[in-house]
Amino acid sequence: HTSVFTLLPVFLERRTSSPVHTLRVKMVLLGSSGVGKSSLALRFSKDEFRSTSPTVGCAYLTQLVHLGNSTLRFEIWDTAGEEKYHSVTPLYYRGAHVALLVYDITQRETFVRAQVWLKELEKQYIPGSTVIWLVGNKGDLAHDRQVPLEEGQSLASSRGLYFTETSALSGEQVTELLQSIAHRVFECIGAQQGGLTEWQEMPSVELQHRDSVNLFSSCCKVGP
Repeated sequence: HTSVFTLLPVFLERRTSSPVHTLRVKMVLLGSSGVGKSSLALRFSKDEFRSTSPTVGCAYLTQLVHLGNSTLRFEIWDTAGEEKYHSVTPLYYRGAHVALLVYDITQRETFVRAQVWLKELEKQYIPGSTVIWLVGNKGDLAHDRQVPLEEGQSLASSRGLYFTETSALSGEQVTELLQSIAHRVFECIGAQQGGLTEWQEMPSVELQHRDSVNLFSSCCKVGP
């Protein structure tokens, strides 16, 4: 499927207000090192761009997307792309509702690598339980393109994936991508039995100081 952005309005929320219904969505970004996964995650979460170092293990960010009377709380897992971390990556994407397979449109080998990640995912997930999106990043470098737009679309169509090209640097199509993902997840998974679960903020714990109490008096005593 190619993504369609003619959808109902969606509002991104960065406040910590309490919505009527908040549903947890685990989203994982997979792909080779240097394709811009961390930059995309930062755009999703804070709508900003900055140079980042290679991710070690996994990084975690959040973002809220409002859909009518419900709010989706995206828990964004940005995985390391280096080969030495490959064996532990399944620990992070297991149970994900959304998987983004990210490649760099200027580096063909990253497109090939995205297909390897897809094969790994297909061993782990139950059809219908995960929305998988193929994302060609670095659209701002289209003059150095090695992977034609049509090739990305063709792969997505043949494997039943959604597809979008983005630019984490300029922000092009990043907000629209998150909006489209939110709709697809809510439509495909949200209503299923055992689908999205409700997120509740952990209550704060108030620590009380008691000047008159000696915490050690009941078990120990020092001195005569």
